[in-house]
Amino acid sequence: MGPSWHPNLWHPFTQVAVADPPLRAVRGEGAELELDDGRRLIDAISSWWVTLHGHGEPTIAAALARQAATLEQVGFSDFRHPPAEALAERLCTASGLDRLFFSDNGSTAVEVALKIAWQWWRNRGEERRQLIAFDGAYHGDTFGAMAVGARSLFSAPFEPLLFAVARAPWPATWWDDAAIEAKEATALAALDALLEVPTAAVILEPLMQGAGGMALVRPAFLQAVEQRVRAAGTLLIADEVMTGFGRSGSLFACQRAGIQPDLMALSKGLTGGFLPMGATLAREAIFAGFIGSDPALTLFHGHSYTANPLGCAAALASLDLLEAAPERYRELEARHRPRLEALAREPRVRQPRLLGSIAAFDLAVDDPPGYLNPVGRRLQRLALAQGVFLRPLGQVVYLLPPLCITDSQLAHCYDAIRRALPEL
Repeated sequence: MGPSWHPNLWHPFTQVAVADPPLRAVRGEGAELELDDGRRLIDAISSWWVTLHGHGEPTIAAALARQAATLEQVGFSDFRHPPAEALAERLCTASGLDRLFFSDNGSTAVEVALKIAWQWWRNRGEERRQLIAFDGAYHGDTFGAMAVGARSLFSAPFEPLLFAVARAPWPATWWDDAAIEAKEATALAALDALLEVPTAAVILEPLMQGAGGMALVRPAFLQAVEQRVRAAGTLLIADEVMTGFGRSGSLFACQRAGIQPDLMALSKGLTGGFLPMGATLAREAIFAGFIGSDPALTLFHGHSYTANPLGCAAALASLDLLEAAPERYRELEARHRPRLEALAREPRVRQPRLLGSIAAFDLAVDDPPGYLNPVGRRLQRLALAQGVFLRPLGQVVYLLPPLCITDSQLAHCYDAIRRALPEL
């Protein structure tokens, strides 16, 4: 019996009139998913980039079980608890920031960062009314996150409800890119012009835009952006929802880029993929701007499951794993490189790029490029037949596997793509 649609489920990013029915997963172990028909698939995209250490990671599962038997939930407006304290201390130390605000996913971690930045200026009596983002960005699907993301088919129905955002070019680069210096100069000149208007914050995805097409920039560009942001007295927001927790080859991409933001949004790998959780980190001076006897200074944001103890316990166990074996994320880029170099010799492969655990390239296509280009779906089907689960972004193909992936599994992923290319 083949896959079919369930009569009660509504799947994300899915048009049921044309999409293949979803596969039915019943178990996960390490880098693999098991389907109800017994097939095993290598999860080459970490289940939408969240499964950091692998499926069913036993130490995280055990930490969850212990916490569930101790304290499963308590309202965070009136209580604090040891897992939240420990997680905040560790993430603040690791990031170089001072305060942590809990939320529930990547979109809301970004949303909170935007609200903090905007209200911070208002609390100071200085209403800066411009936000700057970068072309091609994706920051989430809530309204503020949509507004700072690139306008697209995803956000088009809501365009009248989205606030205006200024945008600078994103000088995406790849191996052997001869035009990169000129692209960076153009982008920085555009940013200089935008920053002449008083700006509340500049938001960016450090080193690599994710859903916008795995678009890579150089550390030197981000350092130049930070210098301009500082000179303008503006806040810098780093959206590390995808790049955080070792995905860039450093614990945080900001560290590899050599920049220090004022606010940082985290999610995805935060709990090792076990539970949804978001976090927004901020400098102490920003936190101090919300303190005073006037209730209007308060950040009125929260949700019922803020700082859920189970999520905190999973995140602490995940950090333990990262600290015990940092080579797993530091060395994955070197494991990708020779395989991507070989694949880059294929005639349809364009613009190869690599950052930590993320390898990506574009397929040469005749149709217009973009998220809806059908070549991605064709490649997904061909790889699936070889036991590899991919989810290309249109013509952009990427591998973002769990850190536990073996050399043989990684080789199989590249072999599946190479074998599929002539059939596209």
